Amino acid sequence: MNTILYSMVMGSLGQNLSQLNSQLEPFVPSILEVIYWVIGLQLLHVAWCTYQDQTNDRRIGTALFWFLSGLTFIGGSYLPANVTGMIICVIGLLTLFKQVKIGQLPQVDQAKAEQRARQIGPKIFVPVLTLGIVAMIVGLALSSFSVVSVGLGALVGSLLILIMTKAKGSEFLDENNRMVQQVSTTGILPQLLAALGAVFTAAGVGEVIADLIGGVVPADSRFFGVLAYVLGMVIFTMIMGNAFAAFTVITAGIGVPFVFALGGNPFVAGAIAMTAGFCGTLLTPMAGNFNALPAALLEMKSEYRVIRDQAPVAIVMIVVHVALMYFLAF
Repeated sequence: MNTILYSMVMGSLGQNLSQLNSQLEPFVPSILEVIYWVIGLQLLHVAWCTYQDQTNDRRIGTALFWFLSGLTFIGGSYLPANVTGMIICVIGLLTLFKQVKIGQLPQVDQAKAEQRARQIGPKIFVPVLTLGIVAMIVGLALSSFSVVSVGLGALVGSLLILIMTKAKGSEFLDENNRMVQQVSTTGILPQLLAALGAVFTAAGVGEVIADLIGGVVPADSRFFGVLAYVLGMVIFTMIMGNAFAAFTVITAGIGVPFVFALGGNPFVAGAIAMTAGFCGTLLTPMAGNFNALPAALLEMKSEYRVIRDQAPVAIVMIVVHVALMYFLAF
């Protein structure tokens, strides 16, 4: 009886969620656009702060970098693709010629910060956990909202921070300025690398890689196919800084013809290949969020210290991934 009642309730809930999802789906593009505008306005605020910083001898280049970055978020849906491409080139040139520099950041009142830390304690992690929980619930319950779930989670988490800390809006903006400048140019890597993956796929890079690997790897060798798939994911992730961007290209170029075609289970081999890519993430400065960001925030003397400490683990895990794919995928 309980099982029947449970099935009826879950079936009714699923039907209601499906109807709600259909009703809300038309609003997703507008919500996504608002999220882009919020990000863009944050970057424009950083641009204004850096422009006003007279102590920064490269304030013009720094302000221009953040202004153009914000402009791509705000005007991305309206600017012609060629214009956006030129903006990205200017951003790249500003970085190449080292015209982006961290200026004088807002001073932290240590006494006030310590007092707040004692008052809030471990509850400070609640907003961060809330971000993930809200994103997961929204993404699972409303599939059409999965593209905006992280943005909605960030909004809820930000509101919780303001409520818990009783901070002023100006303090929130100051901390935004501090965080963005500390992360510096690394902050735009995820967007650029995701776009790079799409460009590589559209350009047929996977087919080129398949032709190159075909001349080296025996077509009927499972072991060398697996080795090429794992190492291809690792190396391409190191180049692109993103395993998700590398996965499509390497799977099309190596996974399909040299592993799947020989009888490898695509679900098992694909999942292992993805985590193999994360081994490459441990070894590259291109993975800004994982390697460059901690070094910047912790003010390490060497920007490659995180990578050096992770390298032994990454190498061991690469070997483990080759073994797992070879024995589990076939």
